Amino acid sequence: MNRDEVLALFDRELRREAAPDGPESKVERVGDVVRQVGPEHAWNGVIWSGLGPGDADAAIAEQVRFFGALGRAFEWKLYDHDRPADLDRRLLAAGFTAEPAETLMIAEAAPIAGAGVVVPDGVRLEPVSGRDGVERLAGVHEIAFGATHDHIRERLPAQLATGTVVAVLALAGDVPISAARMDLHPGTRFAGLWGGGTVPEWRGRGVYRALVAYRAREAVARGYDYLQVDASDQSRPILARLGFTPLTTTTPYVHP
Repeated sequence: MNRDEVLALFDRELRREAAPDGPESKVERVGDVVRQVGPEHAWNGVIWSGLGPGDADAAIAEQVRFFGALGRAFEWKLYDHDRPADLDRRLLAAGFTAEPAETLMIAEAAPIAGAGVVVPDGVRLEPVSGRDGVERLAGVHEIAFGATHDHIRERLPAQLATGTVVAVLALAGDVPISAARMDLHPGTRFAGLWGGGTVPEWRGRGVYRALVAYRAREAVARGYDYLQVDASDQSRPILARLGFTPLTTTTPYVHP
């Protein structure tokens, strides 16, 4: 993989030319800022910006005014290679709060799909469909991550209905022990992996790897070339062993 070429492709297809991630949202380009705007339970924020030192502060202030007028908290998704180089400090000065940084990791989908990763003994994988499946997915995420996931309950049914998301549960018997999602981006070469939270007693037993491989096979079947993950410190070493390459870091800057 040519890291610079793939990062440039990622920036173009999933940021500068991004499509909305749900049927209730829209993507707007205002000057050198690309933002997504949706209802309160949707993701609202800045996807990409191409700013310089002379216009960055004014552009930040304009986004604060815009989302403030809507009564929306929003996120400015900053990548380490974004410019100007001090954009992070400018966001903090404008009242944003930085959340934990993650590593953007990308892999070719076909090798992950064909890597021969097996599902652990006693575990089966089941695609999510319908509200019961969505509820079970949200519930296991809440156990795994220790936070409420009402936004998933509100958004995922519509995303599943439009075919822009694939979701999967891992079950031990009939008990959900892990769950994961994959965002599909029609017209691009990328599918995005999200979730993958596993309940504590099942961690370290290969469930996360099995969910990655499952989604890789689904991505290949739908014609996608690359898998993209915003990896935490916990998932990064697992993904590296599977063949994912770190390209840059990304930090959510959140404005109340």
